[in-house]
Amino acid sequence: MSNIPETGRTRRVTIRLVVLQILVLSLLATLGGRLWYLQIRNAKEYTAKATGNHIREVVEPAVRGEILDASGRILAGNEARLVVSVSRTSLLQQKDGGKAVLGRLAEVLGMPAKDVQEKVRLCDAKTPQPCWNGSPYQPIPVTKEATTQQAMQIMERREDFPGITAQPTSVRRYTGAEGANLAQVLGYLSPVTDDEVSKTADKSGLDRYLPADQIGRAGLESVYDRDLRGTAGITKLEVDNLGRVIGTAGTVAPQTGNNLVTSIDARVQKVVEDNLAQAMADARNTFDKVTNRNYEADSGAAVVMDVHTGRIIAMASAPTYDPNLWVGGISGKDYQSLTSKDSNFPLLNRAIQGQSAPGSTFKVISTTAAVEAGYSLDGTYSCPKAMTIGGREFKNFESENFGSISLEKALEVSCDTVFYGLAYDQWMKDGGIKPKKDPGDWFFKAAHQFGLGAKTGVDLPAEVPGRVPDRQWKQSFYDNNKDAWCAQAQKGGNSFSDQIARENCVDGYQMRAGDAVNYAIGQGDTLVTPVQMARIYSALANGGTFYRPTIAKAVISPSGDLVREIAPHEDAKFPGDQKLLSYIDQATAGVITSGTAAWKFNGWPQDKIALHAKTGTAEVEGKQTTSWLDTYSKDYAIVMTISQGGTGSGGSGDAIRRIYQALYGVDDKGNIDNSKALLPTPQGELPKFNPDGTAIIKPASYTVDPAPGAVAPAPVLPAAGPAQSVQAVPPVQAAQPVQFTQFAQADAAPATAWLDPAPPSDSPVSYTVADAALEPNRAGRGRA
Repeated sequence: MSNIPETGRTRRVTIRLVVLQILVLSLLATLGGRLWYLQIRNAKEYTAKATGNHIREVVEPAVRGEILDASGRILAGNEARLVVSVSRTSLLQQKDGGKAVLGRLAEVLGMPAKDVQEKVRLCDAKTPQPCWNGSPYQPIPVTKEATTQQAMQIMERREDFPGITAQPTSVRRYTGAEGANLAQVLGYLSPVTDDEVSKTADKSGLDRYLPADQIGRAGLESVYDRDLRGTAGITKLEVDNLGRVIGTAGTVAPQTGNNLVTSIDARVQKVVEDNLAQAMADARNTFDKVTNRNYEADSGAAVVMDVHTGRIIAMASAPTYDPNLWVGGISGKDYQSLTSKDSNFPLLNRAIQGQSAPGSTFKVISTTAAVEAGYSLDGTYSCPKAMTIGGREFKNFESENFGSISLEKALEVSCDTVFYGLAYDQWMKDGGIKPKKDPGDWFFKAAHQFGLGAKTGVDLPAEVPGRVPDRQWKQSFYDNNKDAWCAQAQKGGNSFSDQIARENCVDGYQMRAGDAVNYAIGQGDTLVTPVQMARIYSALANGGTFYRPTIAKAVISPSGDLVREIAPHEDAKFPGDQKLLSYIDQATAGVITSGTAAWKFNGWPQDKIALHAKTGTAEVEGKQTTSWLDTYSKDYAIVMTISQGGTGSGGSGDAIRRIYQALYGVDDKGNIDNSKALLPTPQGELPKFNPDGTAIIKPASYTVDPAPGAVAPAPVLPAAGPAQSVQAVPPVQAAQPVQFTQFAQADAAPATAWLDPAPPSDSPVSYTVADAALEPNRAGRGRA
């Protein structure tokens, strides 16, 4: 017998070997299947991708289209500048990270080395301006105003400046045609971000963003970006594994963007901007007897609208700024100036984003509501000096008593107590503090019929809707603010806001009598924008049609051919009949001849150029009164408002008269000279163009002199250089790839927040500083 033990596989070992064999065979099968998928089934796709790894794209930006006024004057154009750019990729390949090269560049450009280094660093949440917010693979512009001598020094000594280029580049220029600013209307550009590029990488044409693209971020530049941007050119280069160019795989030429013709008249725009600024300056020199100090007049807006189409002839907002500050990258100092509380946020377009109570200009809506509710146009209504409602006295302005008067007279002299009485009576009919199941709510319904509480649809970004404080809003606001009110009430303070908090904590959801009567004269929680009121008064002028406000009239090709026309859009009709419309028309004419605006329009040729108006003075808790003056003629509606600017006619009357004088050629004595009229009738036709695409601009027959003592809109931050005239901005051919520095995305969030709609009804009672700039306190009442 052998002593060698028997060897063999146990059942357990055999099972393990079988499992291992199956696993190996499965892996081999998977590998084989994957190789078949890659090399046979999808061979063409991966061959193309492999080939693509040897292709590099060189982008040639398209020349951006121009923005023109109604006569063809260039409002936003292009000019050629010598731009010095730095390749960040090249810097990183150098031993010292490019520090020496940037130092030599700073010496040539006459700039501090620190400034050059900051301009080429990448933006992030912790990096302040200046910094680069575009693609890190694109050339980063250091200066857009290099001299020819500086460019030659750089290009002739390429070995000393690796990765540095100096070349002519097309740069946006806001011309200030006829002296018009238009900063908030035109907007500005900034480079695309890496995120925007990656999201559109699989698209083509205008739907694809390339790293060298500049896109509109505000104003018309944003809304009509696709029309203006054009299509960048792309040259595909074949390179070897070392990145050396070995051939060209194809070239697509850049296509210049289309031009945008607007309804803006640069001459009228200049007049409106000057007179708004002058009205604000005059207000600051006027003593306010209520607060015992001069009016602050901290902001304002004005709109001129063609009543027959809704097209905007002029739109001004103050404070304002120089839009050329954004060109080529805004400095940290200038960015801070535009976004600081001290500057009062000039980036805001207060014509579409500034909200306040409309004061007595709202009474044309209340009159319509009263008639819809069944009150007679032929009746008379009591206008005592004051009314006591809910234990509180509601006074007429300066406690005037006009006795029993018609609604027409109530509009003419702006009698608050007539509208208090109408609103209170209707509130009682609706059930008072315990409303009916289906209350009439005529005063709220009328406001919605006039388009308030909703955006007008104007072709500018970030328009706010205003607010109609009806029962639904009241309940929603209460639900979202009850806890904050009650917490404030428990502290037991005695300030006005503490008293309001105590009331609202208990029954802030109720539509009280005070809410109803305040609302009827354009006060309380009501908020409107100047463009909304211009639309309303345009409808009163044209027979009752509410047009959608528009600025763009047509898109024109670079050769001057019509691409598409942007026609007027009719949105709604006046809710009353023609009898009511004529009644309001007659009443608002009386405001000019013998009512609250008469002292500002003495000597106006009313028999030849009939003007209509409604004044408004909105009282704001903790602030001085807001001036409103809404007017119209057979051609134009002109609305002006000045925050903390005094009374309606007192703050804005002189300015609006001067604007009408410029439009119609009327002198101070009421004489009409048509040869001096800027725009006696709205311009309907499009401008004519030369064969090369430049507009044919007729010489101006009359240039309006500034108002006596006129001041420029303030504050306007200085540009890098003087504004160019229309003739000084020649067409620019497409240039080499370039991008421009803009603010960091981290910084953009609060800035864009200011351009968003006002705090919704469900927002907490604590607002930001920027919110306060858009929305004043709600307490107070309105007057003429």
